[in-house]
Amino acid sequence: MTATEAGTGADTGSSAGNGTRWAPGDRILWRYRDNGDGDGPVHICRPVTVVQDTDELLAVWLAPGTECVKPVLADGTQVHAEPLATRYTRPRTTVRSRWFGTGVLKIARPGDPWSVWLFWDRGWLFRNWYINLEEPRSRWAGGVDSQDHFLDIAVHPDRSWEWLDEDEFAQAQQVGLMDGATAQRVREAGLAAADVVRGWGTPFRDGWEHWRPDPQWQVPALPDDWDRTPTPNSP
Repeated sequence: MTATEAGTGADTGSSAGNGTRWAPGDRILWRYRDNGDGDGPVHICRPVTVVQDTDELLAVWLAPGTECVKPVLADGTQVHAEPLATRYTRPRTTVRSRWFGTGVLKIARPGDPWSVWLFWDRGWLFRNWYINLEEPRSRWAGGVDSQDHFLDIAVHPDRSWEWLDEDEFAQAQQVGLMDGATAQRVREAGLAAADVVRGWGTPFRDGWEHWRPDPQWQVPALPDDWDRTPTPNSP
């Protein structure tokens, strides 16, 4: 399937176990676990619709209005409203919240320690690509799991790029959420991603900014067991 084709609107991704692939239109969960412990609890969960799933690439659509799970401080304060000095040390919990604004297309290649997100403004005016540095995603029957690495990269339509969230990246190291060796690995991953941008490799060259979701797709529901323990799936 090419970047300009839409999916089929299938009902569920729950059958994509035992080495099989998800079909366009299947609904899965895109999740992130707490930092500091690779087996920590899920603190971000986003129901998404599969656009493409091959040996080379997984692409999913996060639709506007999707009910998601996100972290907040225990007193309800939004994470980014908390001063950086205590942002990662105060107790947290999770809440359900809607994904407001335009939707997001997420693209990831197996084994890459990053995923690429595409953002649009209203009227499908393409805004930018966003490289989210993260652990390579582990697949399971209901979706994919990862761990965010704080540091990110914005890629603009003119092909220029810039680091994002370097202050959070530094703070995460300072409070012990990331050791020096891991931080070095993350920085090197970012430089490797920047090399892909400079060479205008996949997915930047593939025309995904012209992709549109199937109008028959419905917004996926957030399941009650959104934080369930994964059933392994390694296609």
